[in-house]
Amino acid sequence: MHVTDAHVHLWRLADRPQPWIDPVAMAVIHRDFTEQDLTAAAAGAGVDEVVLVQVLNREDETEDLLRRAAGCPLVSGVVGWVDLAAVDVEDRLDRLRGLAGGELLRGVRHQAQAEPDPGAWIGRPEVHRGMARLGAQGLVCDLMMRPAQLEPTTAAVRALPQTTFVLDHAGKPPVAAGWHAEESRSWHAGIRRLARAPNACCKLSGLTTTADLERWTVEDLRPFAEAVLEAFGSGRVLFGSDWPVSLRAGDHARTVTGVRELLAPFGAEEAAAVLSRTARRVYRLGDASAA
Repeated sequence: MHVTDAHVHLWRLADRPQPWIDPVAMAVIHRDFTEQDLTAAAAGAGVDEVVLVQVLNREDETEDLLRRAAGCPLVSGVVGWVDLAAVDVEDRLDRLRGLAGGELLRGVRHQAQAEPDPGAWIGRPEVHRGMARLGAQGLVCDLMMRPAQLEPTTAAVRALPQTTFVLDHAGKPPVAAGWHAEESRSWHAGIRRLARAPNACCKLSGLTTTADLERWTVEDLRPFAEAVLEAFGSGRVLFGSDWPVSLRAGDHARTVTGVRELLAPFGAEEAAAVLSRTARRVYRLGDASAA
């Protein structure tokens, strides 16, 4: 079965420090991750293609990711960054698309958790204008939001029906707290509300790093994954590993195998959608006209 990993990262610490990485608590990822590392990890886990996603809210990072993607056959698309609140957002997108690898730009993500108030940021009119321009240009808007921010996220998604939104990491469910915890019920209610917007999709990604990093099991993840699939349906759910961040909770093969186990009860067609078809459609991977 073809596997499209819709969420991976690359970084070189000497080029751009990653201040969010705690060198002690996150020692396993406090190093460079290159195209060669990514290619080896994907081969070991049976991944056929990937979508490279920004980490920092910097255009120079996106420029670098596009160049690196152009030289890496494994990368089918890039989700980069521009300032969505900028009045010249279209010009910025055009400039990125004109660079080496620019034809691989498939979406934009703003790391909202770097904002003092992510919920307020997503409600700003100028941000909505930028998101609307993404939709007009056939680009996806990825969202990195937490459970407490799902209500304003849903309002923004509903206000912009012509733009396709992808919620990264399933909105960071509190897996470590357990399915029956109050915070898990609150997350579930927020996910169901968001899923009612037909232009909203959700990445089945990042669950292991919201679980107990050392002792998680597939059964710990299962109710959260089932909730996402029930709410969105396999046609709006995309697999993403969140490599190399996922290494905090185990090796890459374990992450991919765990998702396969989660999908097994849903049957081959639904598994194929989540593991590849949905991502290829949403990000228009392999579509030369997307540029």
